[in-house]
Amino acid sequence: MKRPLEGLVVLEFCQYLAGPAAGLRLADLGARVIKIERPQGGDACRQLAIRNLFVDGDSSVFHTVNRNKDSYTADLKNPDDLERVKQLIARADVLTHNFRPGVMDKIGLDYAKVREINPRIVYAEVSGYGKTGPWRAKPGQDLLAQSMSGLTWLSGDADDGPVPFGLAMGDMLCGAHLVQGILAALVRRGKTGAGCLVEVSLMESLIDFQFEVLTTHFNDGGKLPQRSSVRNAHAYLGAPYGIYQTADGWLAIAMGSLERLAGLIGCDKLAPFLNHSSANFEQRDEIKAILATHFLTRGTADWLSVLEPADYWCSEILNYDQLTRHDAWQALGMDQMVHRANGTALKTLRCPIRIDGQRLYSDKAAPVLGETTSSINSDL
Repeated sequence: MKRPLEGLVVLEFCQYLAGPAAGLRLADLGARVIKIERPQGGDACRQLAIRNLFVDGDSSVFHTVNRNKDSYTADLKNPDDLERVKQLIARADVLTHNFRPGVMDKIGLDYAKVREINPRIVYAEVSGYGKTGPWRAKPGQDLLAQSMSGLTWLSGDADDGPVPFGLAMGDMLCGAHLVQGILAALVRRGKTGAGCLVEVSLMESLIDFQFEVLTTHFNDGGKLPQRSSVRNAHAYLGAPYGIYQTADGWLAIAMGSLERLAGLIGCDKLAPFLNHSSANFEQRDEIKAILATHFLTRGTADWLSVLEPADYWCSEILNYDQLTRHDAWQALGMDQMVHRANGTALKTLRCPIRIDGQRLYSDKAAPVLGETTSSINSDL
């Protein structure tokens, strides 16, 4: 199958997650993504390990976010290397970088200079907090950006203090926004022939992620989020929304009629709350405490056998082991094996997008540092 971005060349001057995550998606969609890396060490993410897990000398994180790419080593302070990189820029369609503001200017590869080399290029930048303002020089790190975005006051229970996501949400969202901007710029270039500057930041992505609740904040008199002290799952939604322990596991209950839920599960103690339209939020904690006790009386499968046939929105809670053993996981086909030339293999995930009904698999692993430098130099 011919992939939509085949024939496009992307130069990736990025480290860690946000920029490389964007490059990963572009590569999955068919682009040739060439990582421009330092000769000594390369992308710092090569040594950024989760659980100290390394495969063939590189971290599992690096493998995950850099599969399907090439690696070209260049010392950008070396005039000869910089000249070769400029030759690559002249042939490229997209350039991405996530250096701090001002770094590419010092190297001589800022947008104005790159546009002189290649007026058709789409130049895409990732920053922590934008190029202006009092936070511009702060480290563009996910936990730090989450902490300043307001996001940490939405998860956890009322007495927990700030709770961050257990994932690098800012990086992942920012990478997705970068791809969206790049694709939009490529569409415009197809119509006009002109390149474009695309800019995204961790902070703007995290703020946009909260558009639903921030809009509520703007229009409800500026009230702060009020997390439930009992099984909180959404600071702006009332009972019964949340996750509850059962006799043998856990059960998620989404938004729905409290009166209908009370009838289905036979919870008479909810009766005093059913005739008040605002009780599900104003008395959220009392209601959820009653539900938490009631759901402990039966197992998860029993509750599902009552709620699912009635089409009441609910779900069992799966861990990774349960998820990956489920028939639904097999039907999705989300995992794949990738391979390096030396025989190293790694199990990871595929691209979540389908094109013309086909899943996008590729067994090309993340590149060894400088793996394609010689072949690219030969092409030049």
